[in-house]
Amino acid sequence: MLDKKALRAEIRAKKRAMRPEEIEACSAALAQKFFAHALYRNARAIYGYLSYNEEVRTMPILARAQKDGKRVAVPKVFGETMKFLWLDDLSAIAPGYCQIPEPVADTPEADDETALVLMPGLAFDPEGHRLGYGGGFYDRFLAEQPQHPTVALCYAFQMFDHLDTDAHDVPVDAVIWAGPEECV
Repeated sequence: MLDKKALRAEIRAKKRAMRPEEIEACSAALAQKFFAHALYRNARAIYGYLSYNEEVRTMPILARAQKDGKRVAVPKVFGETMKFLWLDDLSAIAPGYCQIPEPVADTPEADDETALVLMPGLAFDPEGHRLGYGGGFYDRFLAEQPQHPTVALCYAFQMFDHLDTDAHDVPVDAVIWAGPEECV
């Protein structure tokens, strides 16, 4: 297994090599799998994220969640802390921490202890182990609020048989991926 730095570089290179139409097709396939999943169907609220660069496109997912009557929150970084803020207007966003889109407003803070957290990441394994981007924001958030169910969406090349993890790494409850045949 590659070390974390090398693995992050490898996955970033594979993501950069994706064509825009591949990203859109994979994202659409992943969204349908996500909407069919019991974790989504049972959630009253979704703590999502606003996709950046070649990540799975989350804006259509968040819009559909709102249409399905779910409240939507997305993260905003305040120094070393990440907070989820309710985002009723999905257009009220701007580049924030590391140029990642986040809400323009600083409130209201999301407060649904049962909300489904949509987890970003670079690599995953079938046991839910996750290699994040290195900031530790989600691991710290979930260490403080471990009751949240979690799910990750990824491309097939982000799935590995096994990932080595550290004691502070919080695994996700479910990983949903799209293979190359679904991304055309």
